Amino acid sequence: MASLLVSRSRLRFFAEATGQTDPIYVDLDAARRAGHRDLPVPPTFFFGVDLEEPDPFGYLAGLGVDLRSVLHGEQEFVYSELAYAGDELTTTPAIVDDYEKKGGALRFLVRETPVTNQHGRTVATMRCTLVVRT
Repeated sequence: MASLLVSRSRLRFFAEATGQTDPIYVDLDAARRAGHRDLPVPPTFFFGVDLEEPDPFGYLAGLGVDLRSVLHGEQEFVYSELAYAGDELTTTPAIVDDYEKKGGALRFLVRETPVTNQHGRTVATMRCTLVVRT
């Protein structure tokens, strides 16, 4: 589990780094004129919350996976409600599927991660598929 207090500066940095052109992601006045209470969290920002863990990929070692054999296969985001600067976001990841293909040469790990805010409401759910060469 990881938690992150979302700051405006972090959101601005992320928006600029990912090429967001809508001013609502960097300009508080523009965000408020658009009906937001603060700067909204840009799409895919939630992925970074898990990276706040001291060892964000340690769970793979616990599953006997060598990080050098991992490929990122797929990433999906399902958005439930908006998150904003000032929110504290928490992730609670879980492996929801683990299967093999190609006669065991490839292992697929599916990790689902709900992202909740400080009120306990789910704002997004991430689903990541990793491919492990065995």
